[in-house]
Amino acid sequence: MDVTVLVYEAEEGGYWAHVAEMPGCFSSGETLDELRTNVMEAMEAWLLDDDGEGPTLYEPIDRWQIPVPRSSLQPAS
Repeated sequence: MDVTVLVYEAEEGGYWAHVAEMPGCFSSGETLDELRTNVMEAMEAWLLDDDGEGPTLYEPIDRWQIPVPRSSLQPAS
C-alpha cells in the first residue's frame, strides 16, 4: 500500500510533513532528504505503536482537488 505524504515549507525554514493515512504521524527536517528519512522513521514508530490489535491504516475512498479562489487567501481588511 502506498501512503500520501504531504510536504510543506516551514515558516522558520526547513520542511515538515504528515502522512494522510496515519493520524498523528508527522515529522520535520532541514532538507528534503532529512525530511524523507525522518518521515520513514516516524512511519515505522507509528506502525510499532499499537495497542495489541495492530494499527489502523486509513485508506482514502476518493481523492478530491478543490480549487480555492485566491481572494479567499487574502487577509481581511
